Amino acid sequence: MADIILSARAAKRINEIMGSEPPGSSLRISVNGGGCSGFSYAFDITHAREEDDVVIERDGATVLVDPVSLEYMGGSTIDFVNDLIGQSFKIENPQATASCGCGTSFAI
Repeated sequence: MADIILSARAAKRINEIMGSEPPGSSLRISVNGGGCSGFSYAFDITHAREEDDVVIERDGATVLVDPVSLEYMGGSTIDFVNDLIGQSFKIENPQATASCGCGTSFAI
C-alpha cells in the first residue's frame, strides 16, 4: 500500500489549528460511506490514538488514519488550499475515479 503524503501547507495549517487544542491532539481523517459520489472524507480533531492507527507526521503536525480508511486513501496527498472560494484541506487520491464539486466526496 502506498504511503499518504502530507504537504508542507497542510502541516502548517494543522499546526495552526492544533495550537488552540489540548496537547497531544491530532487531526483524524477517515473515509465514510455516503456523500455525492459514494464515499466522503471526514476531518475530526481527536485526543486519543487507536492502537492500529497509521500516523503521518510532518513538521510537527500529526494526522491519524484508521486501517480501513487507509485502504481507500493509499497513495494520496493531503494538501491545504487557499483560493477564491475559500480555504480547505484537499486530498488528491489516485484511487478516486470520480469526485464531486464539494471536494470531500469521491468514487472508486
